[in-house]
Amino acid sequence: MAHEFLVKDIAFQAGLSIATVDRVLNGRDGVRKQTELRVHAAIRELENQQAGIEIQGRKFGIDVIMEAPDRFTDTVRAAFESENATFMPTVFRCRFHFAESMRPQEIVQRLDRIRLRGTDGIVLKAPDVPDIGAAVARAEQAGITVVTLVTDLPNAPRTAYAGADNRAAGETAAYLIGERFAGQQATVLVTLSSSRFRGEEEREIGFRRTLRERYPSIAIVEISEGLGRDAATGALAAEALAANPAINAVYSIGGGNRAVLAAFAAAGFSCAIFVAHDLDAANLDLLMSRRIHYVLHHDLKKDVRAAFRAIMGRRNALSIPGMPSLSAVEVITPYNIPSQAG
Repeated sequence: MAHEFLVKDIAFQAGLSIATVDRVLNGRDGVRKQTELRVHAAIRELENQQAGIEIQGRKFGIDVIMEAPDRFTDTVRAAFESENATFMPTVFRCRFHFAESMRPQEIVQRLDRIRLRGTDGIVLKAPDVPDIGAAVARAEQAGITVVTLVTDLPNAPRTAYAGADNRAAGETAAYLIGERFAGQQATVLVTLSSSRFRGEEEREIGFRRTLRERYPSIAIVEISEGLGRDAATGALAAEALAANPAINAVYSIGGGNRAVLAAFAAAGFSCAIFVAHDLDAANLDLLMSRRIHYVLHHDLKKDVRAAFRAIMGRRNALSIPGMPSLSAVEVITPYNIPSQAG
């Protein structure tokens, strides 16, 4: 297998032992097909990171762990790859550990394996549960920088949080929906991917509090644990609509928006206002086709830059380390879509 990388670099990227990678590269027997695919994928990622550039600066090997739907992790990967180029000659060699669903214990095991293997930093989007917080503490005690992304673990000793002010995002959604109905009766379907994520909980808290204080005529029906996946979220939405025919608005915190709209269509209900989060490809299409009305967006590239800087600061690679500031929440309509969207 022709390549220009050291076996140890491929092993690091693949999360495998040097001996296993050597067996794959030399075509020896006794290696599972899945392991071979991991080695090939690691080489492709190394090629993408190094294509067309002469690396002369410092290198940081980091691990990005996320439980999220593919449509969101695709956007996150693109943000990391884009921002990596802006830090040249410093290079961040990113290993992505993405899954639409991971049990907390799986995340704990992955964090512990990374800690024992070694890394310059971990960027983490995970549920706020005690076992994961303890695994983060073990990584930090081992000198590994842990940065939470998009959703925080405030009770864990992470180095920094990179993301938006989620409570302010929920308050903004309440304002948009509340002003739309102007004191009229309304019922909002609030969708969460899971109540385990602190960021989603913060959005809901801000939303509920603002409605209670400023728009008391608006009621809430909540669905959760669809994990942002279309089939599960659509089924939950259909059940909610059948039980609550007064629902006429949506605040989508957790995604699965095509399925939610399909549930409205199947029930014969209209949605007066639909507020979603994150300007991924699916939401961009829905916004441009006027099927959703607003997307609350924050710049993931800014979050990635903040994560990179937090890792560099911990490694004494910045003259002025500083701490990340929260990303601004933007209200996106079909008329102010950022030029880099999609």
